[in-house]
Order: sequence, then C-alpha cells, then structure tokens
Amino acid sequence: QIYPICLPRETRTRRALLICNVEFEHLSRRNGAEVDVEGMTKLLEGLGYVVDIHRDLTSQEMATVMKDFADHKEHRTSDSTFLVFMSHGVRAGLCGTKSRDETTDILSLDTIYEKFNNKHCHALLGKPKVIIIQSCRGGNVGSVMVSDSADPAMPTPRLAHTVPAGLEDDAICEVHLESDFATLHSSTPDTVSWRSSVTGSLFIQRLVEQFRNHACNSDLQELCSHSSPLALSPQVQHSFGKFPRQLPSQERTTMLRKFYLFPG
Repeated sequence: QIYPICLPRETRTRRALLICNVEFEHLSRRNGAEVDVEGMTKLLEGLGYVVDIHRDLTSQEMATVMKDFADHKEHRTSDSTFLVFMSHGVRAGLCGTKSRDETTDILSLDTIYEKFNNKHCHALLGKPKVIIIQSCRGGNVGSVMVSDSADPAMPTPRLAHTVPAGLEDDAICEVHLESDFATLHSSTPDTVSWRSSVTGSLFIQRLVEQFRNHACNSDLQELCSHSSPLALSPQVQHSFGKFPRQLPSQERTTMLRKFYLFPG
C-alpha cells in the first residue's frame, strides 16, 4: 500500500527539476517568482533532493530540459522525483519566454507526462512523480456568487475501463503507459493564480508551509487534500477556504500507493 523507499538516505540519489520563467519578451515580468524558487529549493533539498534549476526558457527549451532530466542515470537509485514549473500560463499549458498569446510558445501539459511516462522514462517506472504547477490557467476569477438553495451539479459517471494484466514473455510485462503521477495545480482550469511581488505565489507559500509541517507523518494525498484522516491542521487546499478567488486542484493523479517522503 506504500511506495517503497529501499535505499538509505546516504546512497539514494533523489533529483528534482525546477523550471521558473520570470522574464518574457512580450509578457509582464513575474515579480516575486524568485521567492518561490528559493522556498521550493529549500523544501526539496530538505527532503533529500538535488534540485536542477532552470530559468527563462522557451517551450522548446523546457521540453529539451525535461528530456535531459528524464535521462539522468541517478533516477535508477532514486525512489521518486518532483517536477516544478512556474510561469505565466493559459488553458492549454505553460508560457515560454517568447509567448505572445494563447497559441504561441506554449508548452502543453501533455508534454510533461509524455517525457516522464513509463515508455520514455524507464528509470522512474513504478516511482512517484510529483508535478507542481504554479501558473494561471485562464483569465477568469475562480469565485462565483451562489444561492444557498442552488443544487450542485451531479458529476457525470465514468465508465470503468479494465485492462487485463499479463506477461508477454519472460522479460517483458505489460504496464500502464502513465502511472504514479500526482499533479498539483495552483488553480482550477480557466482561472487565474495570485502572486505577490514581495512574498511570492500564494500556492507555493502554503504548499511549502504544509510540507514542512506535516511531511514527517502524512502521505502526499493527505498533504494536499482538504481533509486528513490524521486530523492535522488545514492542508494545502483547505488553506484556501477563505480565499474564494483561487483554489488549488489535483488532476491527472495516478498514484497506485501512498507516498510518504519520510524526511530526516
């Protein structure tokens, strides 16, 4: 039920990737972003990760950096990775430094999953891959005025899709193309994310705080969920309960087990 951490801290080689775009040719400067970089770097280093930091990249350069990072041999003696992206964003993805609008120099989120899925990144097969994205996802404010009598919309049920497991031969087994991902967005689709030019992004601030306080005894889902069976203090999503203009979201999460970081 829990992702294994087999190697002792002294010999495992955890690596994390952090890409932060601050300066753009046609878009506004992301003031305060360096505070986010510093906070996430200190957090990840405290959790035992060597952090590869890249700044101010086009969408193509981001894709190249991801491919190079996915090919690192150190992942073979690691148990997990963090992939952190900070930039301007639109509904379709993350803005590169040459972006002008919603269609130019945009890194599709699908590209991230493609670079690190089980087909293209064998060294991280079966290991947690935590994606953290700090960006806007549209121009809408994430709040709405509602009546107390409004009936919530019922979600559309999804049909279960069963994939049979089995060996193809003695050496090759069938696995999910995409598994063991957990993605944390700073906001819901089509809405903006908020950032202070002095203290950095609200999402990154609160994520760092919750991880520092509770990563020692909570799994990843408990850290990021609005509720915790351990009855801990409010977690990342719950911490935005009184700020209706932004709500972090978990999407495309395919964790098959619980992921404990066991820092220290």
